[in-house]
Amino acid sequence: MSWPGAVNEGGADAGIPAHYGAPLREGRALADGQAFVDLSTWGVVTMTGPDRLRLLHSLSSQGLDRLAEQTPTRTLFLDLQGRIEFDARVIDDGTTSFLIVEPHRAGALAAWLDSMRFMMRVEVADATQQWAVAGSNAEWTLDGADLGPRWVDPWPQVQPGGYPYSVVEEHPGAENDWRLDLIPRDQWEQVAKRLVAEAGLSPAGLMAAEQLRVAAWEPSQAHEMDHKSIPHELDLLRTAVHMNKGCYKGQETVARVHNLGHPPRRLVFLDLDGMEHTVPSPGAPILADGRTIGSVTSAVLHHEAGPIALAVIRRNVDPSLTLVVQDGDTSYAAAQTTIVAPDAGSVVGRPQGIRRL
Repeated sequence: MSWPGAVNEGGADAGIPAHYGAPLREGRALADGQAFVDLSTWGVVTMTGPDRLRLLHSLSSQGLDRLAEQTPTRTLFLDLQGRIEFDARVIDDGTTSFLIVEPHRAGALAAWLDSMRFMMRVEVADATQQWAVAGSNAEWTLDGADLGPRWVDPWPQVQPGGYPYSVVEEHPGAENDWRLDLIPRDQWEQVAKRLVAEAGLSPAGLMAAEQLRVAAWEPSQAHEMDHKSIPHELDLLRTAVHMNKGCYKGQETVARVHNLGHPPRRLVFLDLDGMEHTVPSPGAPILADGRTIGSVTSAVLHHEAGPIALAVIRRNVDPSLTLVVQDGDTSYAAAQTTIVAPDAGSVVGRPQGIRRL
């Protein structure tokens, strides 16, 4: 926040810049691998001990018992009804597993993991005060810097054991090379200055990062997930769920919806009418033929696409309908692009080899 032009908008990310005066230019630079973002409000949980991966494997949706060193992945911790409680980015350096989570979630996750250790040889810690997080699309290095591991986002590639619920052949998220770097918190300001001076990167704010995330259709726990969210609704089976692993909390719901049913809601991408020169607020209701069928979860002004949004709507809404977002007295026409297909799920008995991918 001490850097020229830094503007903060408070909320969960109070204390780090939303932008530096030019969010659209920052978004373009970030997309082109020429900028970095301060994500130091994100949390980090560490796990050490010989049983750490076995414990994670038994508790989460991803296959982690044989996770190779420096191999990034994503996993979910669910409740008994299959609803998402924690969404974690995971990487292991051979001695420590690092779980990177969105703001204000590390303490609760660390406490829960610690309560589940029983007799396993595992030590769990909320390491948020030791590690800061930086995001970028850039492959940067700094000579002599003592940094933590780099997590490279697997989204939207279908991981081993995963299953895609989107119907596109070319996923827009494939254009990104998003990564999170762990940096000792007491060195973060020095590293940031070196990124500018030595790596040739410029600082970008959170609004720039949100432009890339929304355009890539990538769900966020802070925005797209609520107390009812299950992985199927958000296309998270592709990267964060292993459909063939052993038992874990919530697995029965995951398997039942995937094999026999359909998710009750679905994630959708919206191109918004730009006549208002604004974007709707998160939570703004979405109407179809005058009926509320969902709500906006994230909305941004993108450096190329203009006003765009992610939303969660009822599964059976006709994908061809033009929707209306009603934010107070302001109405936005919204054209849908299907992310999670209305007929996603219920795969048992479905003919194989004809998935629309």
